[in-house]
Amino acid sequence: MRIASFNVNSVRVRLDIILGWLAAASPDVLCLQETKVTDDKFPAAAFEEAGYGAVFSGEKTYNGVAILSALPLTDVRMGFDDEGLWSTRLISAAAGGVTVVNAYAPQGSHPSSPKFSEKLEWFGLLHDWFDRNFRPADPVVWAGDFNIAPEPRDVYDPAGLAGQVGFHPDEHAVLARLRAWGFVDVFRLHEPGEAQYTFFDYRLRGGVRSGLGWRVDHIWATRPVASRSTRAWIDLAPRLLERPSDHTPIVADFDL
Repeated sequence: MRIASFNVNSVRVRLDIILGWLAAASPDVLCLQETKVTDDKFPAAAFEEAGYGAVFSGEKTYNGVAILSALPLTDVRMGFDDEGLWSTRLISAAAGGVTVVNAYAPQGSHPSSPKFSEKLEWFGLLHDWFDRNFRPADPVVWAGDFNIAPEPRDVYDPAGLAGQVGFHPDEHAVLARLRAWGFVDVFRLHEPGEAQYTFFDYRLRGGVRSGLGWRVDHIWATRPVASRSTRAWIDLAPRLLERPSDHTPIVADFDL
């Protein structure tokens, strides 16, 4: 089973890139973030023609999450339990005997801003949501744009970026709490090396070719699923295309 995650920064603008990547990589499940489209305008028909069903929750201009799957999707849930709170940042569904949770975490703006506190609170809500609905022994894959680089090897300049949003001790603490609940960083099981990134800021000269990146997109899994992972990698090809997203796909294979 191949599961991937891709922050597309507008599903309609990047539709050709996404469809091309689906044809080339053949994931069973693809989690999309920042779809930036209301549900009535989501291009579900284009994905269906490519062999993928879709569940999605979006809004105009901002946020938006979707799960594309070549396998039947069941038990679809949007947002946290209380009336769809954060429904355009969290969506989950069961596919192939695994619950796939697709998350687009708040960015946080700046460590001194209220949005940063909101980001930390969001991760607390997510932890509690996992704790209410699952056990660490359940087959769960948590994927998406976490907007946090967990370790020094996950950013291009760990000394210079220390304490900035996305690479802040408070963010590392909330992520560590979720890891302790029962998640494993599947990418790091297979790829221990440095300078492997999923996000390259448009504003930084040279971008992906210069290696000025962050690994903020992730595929984590509970131990029963992580133990059956066979490979994980970052595919830089979509980031090198014309009019790309500032992110690129992260992918993991599982023997399930």
